[in-house]
Amino acid sequence: MSSLWLKDISIERLNAMCPGTLLEAFQISFTEIGERYLVASMPVSDAVRQPMKLLHGGASAALAESVGSIAGYFACPEGYYVLGTEISANHLRSMKSGAVTATASPIHIGGLIQLWQIDIRDAQNPDKLICSARHSLMVRHY
Repeated sequence: MSSLWLKDISIERLNAMCPGTLLEAFQISFTEIGERYLVASMPVSDAVRQPMKLLHGGASAALAESVGSIAGYFACPEGYYVLGTEISANHLRSMKSGAVTATASPIHIGGLIQLWQIDIRDAQNPDKLICSARHSLMVRHY
């Protein structure tokens, strides 16, 4: 199986994209690049908790959309980018503290549409699935 990535990708390049964005505000950082997946982590801090002191579902959706969109961008040929068209997220468990990891894997990579599966798990207990999301992207030419 060949690598998914069509643009030059590295952890350093990914994390250099974060300053001044929601990713910086939520302390999202990229941690692993596989041949067919991308992983990022996010601490469960006050910045991403809801008033009941649990991980906010919107923060999980933002993490999923961020990782899926950036994975989609790097899976496009040079001269192309992606725009998110839909995200659905099933929130399965709550988290009060610690950190979560999000793994984006492609379901479909086409010339016009991409579909990504993003699983968010407890970083300390990876068998605990916190959120399962699907993210649709439209591929566009610059």
